[in-house]
Amino acid sequence: MNQQLAIEELSTDVLVLGGGLAGYRAAAAANAAGSQVVMAFQAHGASQYIIGFNVPIAHANPADSPQAYFDDMVKGGYQLNDRQLVDVLANGAESALAELVSIGVPFAMNGDKFAQRHLSGNTYARSVYHPQGIGHMALNALKAHCSQAGVIQYAGWKVISLLKDQGEIVGALLANRHSSQLVAIHAKSVVMAMGGIGALYTDSTYPADVSSDSYALAIEAGATLIDMEFVQFEPTVVVYPEGAKGMEMPTAMLGDGAHLLNALGERFMYRYNPVHGELQIEKAKMALCIQQEIDEGRGLEDQTVFFDTTQVPVDKLETYINHCKRLRSSGLDPIKEMPRIRPAAHSHMGGIKVDQHYWTGVPGLFAAGEASSGIHGASRIAGNGASDVIVSGGVAGRSAAMTKQQPAKRNWNKIHQQACEKIQTAASQAGKTSAEDIKQALRSVMLSSAGLLRNANGLLDGQAKIRNLQSEIDAGLRSNSFTDSIRSLEAKNMVLTGQIIVQAALTRLESRGAHQRIDYPQMDDLHFLNHIAFNMKEDGCIDTRNIPIA
Repeated sequence: MNQQLAIEELSTDVLVLGGGLAGYRAAAAANAAGSQVVMAFQAHGASQYIIGFNVPIAHANPADSPQAYFDDMVKGGYQLNDRQLVDVLANGAESALAELVSIGVPFAMNGDKFAQRHLSGNTYARSVYHPQGIGHMALNALKAHCSQAGVIQYAGWKVISLLKDQGEIVGALLANRHSSQLVAIHAKSVVMAMGGIGALYTDSTYPADVSSDSYALAIEAGATLIDMEFVQFEPTVVVYPEGAKGMEMPTAMLGDGAHLLNALGERFMYRYNPVHGELQIEKAKMALCIQQEIDEGRGLEDQTVFFDTTQVPVDKLETYINHCKRLRSSGLDPIKEMPRIRPAAHSHMGGIKVDQHYWTGVPGLFAAGEASSGIHGASRIAGNGASDVIVSGGVAGRSAAMTKQQPAKRNWNKIHQQACEKIQTAASQAGKTSAEDIKQALRSVMLSSAGLLRNANGLLDGQAKIRNLQSEIDAGLRSNSFTDSIRSLEAKNMVLTGQIIVQAALTRLESRGAHQRIDYPQMDDLHFLNHIAFNMKEDGCIDTRNIPIA
């Protein structure tokens, strides 16, 4: 491989893998701590679509506090949250907000106070925002800040493998699928911030550049994965109009007056949440309520319900600039007409186990954002996905900068060759099945077997089908180009992740948050108030065990 494709080499203090807000926050924090930083990423993931994030600054309601925020997270996570991570977020959100403001990120204001929206699962209005969305504004500001600070950015590069030596993570091997170039970046510490499960389900809100690589790379490197069964289905994802399909209708809009209506015109959420209706209910429950309306025949013909935007005061509705723009460009005026929605796979509570410093337990490897796990428990309250990436990225970056490994004499040629083995194997295959065929088959299996509602028969069927997909991968996928080889690695990572999710769902014999077993409909704290953890053994087999909540 080294003779066919030259490997460029670069050394740095901290290598950040991922180009979303978690990655840029990590890069900025490590740089501020005095480290030389390199970033590598394919694209910017889902961060650019973030509207706002939770901060308990009590500008909208003086009763709010970090403790109230802490309590909401634990309640919304069905008690499965790692408390030390919840504490980091509850007490770190305000300083993270100040850091974003300091580099020029704008937020909506009420005089000299931050405007705050009320999102589902939160007792108080605590989401700071901007009418045009904070995500792309924060990304642009952080990109400019990191560029000015001298952070080197490898945009459009795929992570093939982590570089490992004597049990330590010492960098990563990257590939450019368009030019067939390889680059090995040597680093004293690495931050994994490449997102979550990716487009592992059909009807998903995940962007194409997120493909489950974080989990596969981390478990192969010796990290532990936890809570993999908890896949959150965003309750209010647009199905119609077609041009806006896959867009999330923000639950903040429900706090501003929007309603959910079934085909009979009923505001059905009061049937499930009598006092508050669409408010003060976390997303996992809301998704189940919407799905029950559809399953019991009260949905529309396309298996949807209405998201009634016509009830939102026009001045508030128009503050959702991007949503209104996209609906109108698709032929629907939200002032006069109602988009149709249903739940879709959106986010993941599972991922790489980390401590309060966002260290994975593997020397040299940290994780942030949706790549990491433990903070959300069994479900994630609205607005906390953004809070997580913004706060955890900063913590992971600072930790990576402070815990650099000591320089060691390393056989880099051997390390590179070991990392190249995966792409060498993929490039030498000449099977009939394409990687894209595997991906599409996997997405269908995951939705049917490990979707919003699960049972043993469906999960066992899914497990058998995933094993068949793995057998096809083992037999060799079709590879006619360097790009095909990379797609084969993506398919392999996705199948491994799907296998672990299904195994976790089979193991948890209860219903909790985003994991709903119709054959085990009750929560069982006695047996399952713990994490289900996964590690990869030396022979490549996956080991399953229970570990306590931190």
